[in-house]
Amino acid sequence: MPELPEVETIRNELSPWVVGQSFTQVTILDAKLVCDGSAEEVSRDLIGPKVESLERRGKYLIFHLSNGRSLIMHLRMTGVLLLNPKGVDPYARAVFQLSNRHRLVFSDRRRLGLIRLVDDANTVICKLGPEPLDKRFTPDILGQRLSRHHISVKAALLDQCIVAGIGNMYADEALFAARIHPLRKADDLSPEEVQTLYHCIRRVLRAAIGNKGASVDTYVRPEGELGTAHFDFKVAHKGCEPCPVCGCTIERVLVQNRGSYFCPECQPLSSGRSK
Repeated sequence: MPELPEVETIRNELSPWVVGQSFTQVTILDAKLVCDGSAEEVSRDLIGPKVESLERRGKYLIFHLSNGRSLIMHLRMTGVLLLNPKGVDPYARAVFQLSNRHRLVFSDRRRLGLIRLVDDANTVICKLGPEPLDKRFTPDILGQRLSRHHISVKAALLDQCIVAGIGNMYADEALFAARIHPLRKADDLSPEEVQTLYHCIRRVLRAAIGNKGASVDTYVRPEGELGTAHFDFKVAHKGCEPCPVCGCTIERVLVQNRGSYFCPECQPLSSGRSK
């Protein structure tokens, strides 16, 4: 958390407030927030240039500036961006004052998030895999990328170099929708299973964006509202509950030290690759 739908929601909701504006004051309260530079340098260098556009790439949020540089934010597990929050936020790590007199606060309970001010955003995002909602992303591309890895399909979907933006929750939901066990090997899926998984990934992500992300833990939208995507979850975070399709108990396994939820009846651990 946050994953692609949450970061995309933040981008959508912040864009009207920040694009075309400049930072008039930047206060970094936690120097560990800054990666590849000092808090003093970043605070100083952000003052002046306008934000020309706000982009999401994978789970990164990128402020493209008029001087050609880019401010890149990664919210990691518990980071949120709050617009004009009331009161004192005990988890605030940075405060950005905008030329339109609005205030943006980077709040992060576990202090895992990072920001970078770079000359070229590609130096940070160049290793990311394709965007799963991009029109250039196809079932063939997904199949090619999965076929190169003899790891579990769940681990493959979490690997940002294979496909960008999919995280733990939405991987679970997409695999359930596709009826694929999370421990199946990525290179062992049949062409039909890859095709189904492709469409399920896109459907799950689009629905979550439409519901403004999932507020299952610390995620809130910029103005403090909750997302509602978690109300549509079928298996994610639902261990020991009955499967909504067959009634079988939803189970949990660890994949890369992340809890992975699945239905053992709907998602059997068996190969479907055509011989």
